[in-house]
Amino acid sequence: MPRPRPTIRNVAERAGVSKSLVSLVLRGSPHVSEHRRQAVLQAARELGYRPNAVARSLVEGRTHLVGALVADLHNPFYAEFLDGLQESLHGDGLRMLIGNSQWDPAFEDEAVEAFLELRVDGLVLLGIAPTSETLIEATSYTPTVVVGERDIELDGVDIVVDDDQLGARLAIDHLVEHGHKRIAHIEGPRSSRCEGYLVAMRRHSLAPYIMVEAAESTEENGRQAALALLSREPRPTAIFAANDVVALGVLSAAAELGLKVPDDLSVVGYDNTHLAASHHISLTSVDQPRRTMGRSAAALLSDRIGDPAKVARLRQVTPELIVRRSTGPA
Repeated sequence: MPRPRPTIRNVAERAGVSKSLVSLVLRGSPHVSEHRRQAVLQAARELGYRPNAVARSLVEGRTHLVGALVADLHNPFYAEFLDGLQESLHGDGLRMLIGNSQWDPAFEDEAVEAFLELRVDGLVLLGIAPTSETLIEATSYTPTVVVGERDIELDGVDIVVDDDQLGARLAIDHLVEHGHKRIAHIEGPRSSRCEGYLVAMRRHSLAPYIMVEAAESTEENGRQAALALLSREPRPTAIFAANDVVALGVLSAAAELGLKVPDDLSVVGYDNTHLAASHHISLTSVDQPRRTMGRSAAALLSDRIGDPAKVARLRQVTPELIVRRSTGPA
């Protein structure tokens, strides 16, 4: 049988002090002598005692927990963003819980309900727009930061975004400089990237060559979308993908059709994840400073937890094109 969990009474008995003094030490009170503080901490370590977070949250009125709801944990961009978020939250004394919606609204609502039942101090919605009744209600009384979704019209909800239109323009400008005209785009959930593609193509007087194929943000859907685009006559000489995962699907489709990259087809991704930098992939990609975005989201959330009445704020980061071997002359 597992042994009973040690209690604050056990710690007090081991340290030879009162329960109230143990409580003071665990709360970090300065009104305890260093000798007694060390005695209590040593007793707690020896017993394997951990404070009851539920009881503490009832006393303090907060849990020091943040719920991070992610659209797709399979996408490296989200994982790398969470690294930056967690680093900053930890520095603010907050712990992170993660929910993965898998692009399913039912999973989104289920995860948010779980976060609310745990009385999280705040929410971070990554790649998810608060459109369902559950999410909208949650943001009305829980400090919330939305990442990657710009068109949010909710009071008191802060936003962190990349300048997607600029990122798309950087990609198209780069391909045009290499002589490409028949530049296709695989559209993902970020409609602003597609808008940026359309604007850039028209700015270069390439409207007749516009080709758009929608796809979900998976490698297989990227492959299928690329096969559809590359079956057209004349086929595109370059494809700008919604993200790096979709771009991997484009590379797979090119190999399947016997096309060499970049000799026969140039490919540009978005996010500049570690996949793009992999030597054997070497994907030209638009970089979003995801760790910086994570730190910005953490700072906004901590600030809003301290003052929920603040006016909603928007933080926009500037993308940069990272050129690698997947792009070349038309």
